[in-house]
Amino acid sequence: MNPRRRRNGEHDFHGEKRSNETHASTTDPDAKLYKKSSGSAAKLCHMGHVVMENRNGLVVAAEMTQATGRAEREAASAMMAERDGDQRVTLGADKAYDTADFVAEMRRLGVTPHVTQSTRGRRSAIDGRTTRHPGYTASLRVRKRIEEVFGWIKTVGCLRKTRHRGTALVGWMFTFTAAAYNLVRIPKLLAGAE
Repeated sequence: MNPRRRRNGEHDFHGEKRSNETHASTTDPDAKLYKKSSGSAAKLCHMGHVVMENRNGLVVAAEMTQATGRAEREAASAMMAERDGDQRVTLGADKAYDTADFVAEMRRLGVTPHVTQSTRGRRSAIDGRTTRHPGYTASLRVRKRIEEVFGWIKTVGCLRKTRHRGTALVGWMFTFTAAAYNLVRIPKLLAGAE
C-alpha cells in the first residue's frame, strides 16, 4: 500500500485508546468520537438534542452540538433558557443529568428538574423535595417517549447517517426533520380529538 494514502500515516494505533486527538474525520472536522455506553464502540458523530412537551409528544426545541461529555446538559440548559414565559415547567431527564451543577442551573431558570436519581457510587442531586410529588413519577414514565422522536428522526427522517458535513448544516437538517415529525404527528392528534 502506498504510505501516502494511509489515513493515519505510519503510526500503529493497535492497543492504544482512541481519542479525538488521535482520530479525526477526514471529511467532517466537527464530528467527534463518542461512546453511547461503556460497552459500545466510539464513533465519529454529532449529537442531536430535543425538548418534548409531555402532553402530546411534540418537539418544542431541537439543537445540534459536537459530541462531548457535557453536551447533553449544556444543550438542555441552553434550550430551557430560551423558552418563553414565566410559567414554571418541569424537565424529565435520565441519570446523565443528575449532577449538582445541572440541577442548580435548572432551578435557577425556574425549571423543576425531574431527573432520574443516580444511585451508583455518588450522591444524587435530586432530593425529597422533588421526588415526593406524583408529578415526578409521571415525568419519568413519560420521559421515555422521547425515544419515539429519535427513532422517527433516524428511520423515517433518514438521519441515522448524515449526508451533510459540519455542525451547522447537520443541525439545520436535524431541526428541519424534528419539525417534519411534528407535522406528521399533529394530524393524528387532531383526528383523535374529534
